[in-house]
Amino acid sequence: MSRNLKQLEECIGYQFHDFELLRHAMMHSSYTNEKHLKKYQCNERLEFLGDAVLELISSEYLFLNYETKSEGEMTKTRASMVCEPALAFCAREIELGSYLLLGKGEEATGGRRRDSVTSDALEALIGAIYLDGGFASAKEFIHRFVLSDLENKLLFYDSKTILQEMVQAEHEEALSYVLVKEEGPDHDKTFETAVYIGDFCYGSGTGRTKKASEQAAAYCAIRKMREMK
Repeated sequence: MSRNLKQLEECIGYQFHDFELLRHAMMHSSYTNEKHLKKYQCNERLEFLGDAVLELISSEYLFLNYETKSEGEMTKTRASMVCEPALAFCAREIELGSYLLLGKGEEATGGRRRDSVTSDALEALIGAIYLDGGFASAKEFIHRFVLSDLENKLLFYDSKTILQEMVQAEHEEALSYVLVKEEGPDHDKTFETAVYIGDFCYGSGTGRTKKASEQAAAYCAIRKMREMK
């Protein structure tokens, strides 16, 4: 059961003039299929629009705030900022999954916590805010919930790559990830992974996929290595 959408308005600090746009943004295709609604009534069209708005605003942010970055560097950074895991991370911070309108099957298989579902919903929400309040309102939302604390977020999103580079530069031992445990049914698993440099464990992390748990472990290891310097 989804939470009251008025609570979502309070959480994001934006009140819709057309409340139906917000409801539309939270309407997953599994819900429209189950209710025998038209295909276009799900949030995928809003997601398409929100993706374009997000790309423009994140591009502007990088252009204005990183004056020495090349086009290639900005493209790489933007890709990290707006990739599925990054947007799902932002969606979790506002508990967006709890407001989604899902079909019973999607609900039963953990759709509210699935990165692909919540990241798409965040883009749909951006599209809805853009249509309802214009570019300035969408920009304010993106700066507050996607681009805030960007340095730490980028460190988290790129943690495996950054850790690999640190290990290659500072250590002779090999970097490895070891799956410690996995829990839960097939449709809703949680993984825990430990990261090692040689025989020494530098930390562990959990996630709903092996890749996500490795990323969390790498982030933990980077922080530990920096503290040890």
